[in-house]
Amino acid sequence: MKINQAGLDIVKEFEGCKLTAYLCPASVWTIGYGHTGADVYRGLTITQDRADELLANDLSFFEKRVFQLVGSAPTNENQFSAFVSLCYNIGPSAFSKSSALREHKAGNYKLAASKMMLWNKAGGKVLAGLIRRRKAESELYALPV
Repeated sequence: MKINQAGLDIVKEFEGCKLTAYLCPASVWTIGYGHTGADVYRGLTITQDRADELLANDLSFFEKRVFQLVGSAPTNENQFSAFVSLCYNIGPSAFSKSSALREHKAGNYKLAASKMMLWNKAGGKVLAGLIRRRKAESELYALPV
């Protein structure tokens, strides 16, 4: 399964695209559409084409992780895409332990959508942007296909 356009739009809107490396609110060097890793450092600049390539590669990784973590639980494309966006933002380790995933796997879809809203902090602070992102993700999650 792959992230759908609605999920991709959420990632792009809330990550934004910066072609010069910056420290995100969690003090992690970041570039492009929220790309992090050992290849990102102060002063790094990339092209838009490279940002798009990094996003595609990163999303492929997160799609695979979400697919593995959801397992055999019935999951529609909107639920999957919302989870990919969430996982992209909070990381696979946090996502794997999340109550949103646990409730989804138990078939408690309304509760799973509401549990996504708990992930609204970076660096220990509640951020308005994360509240808006979680709202968009939970609405996509709950949207019938």
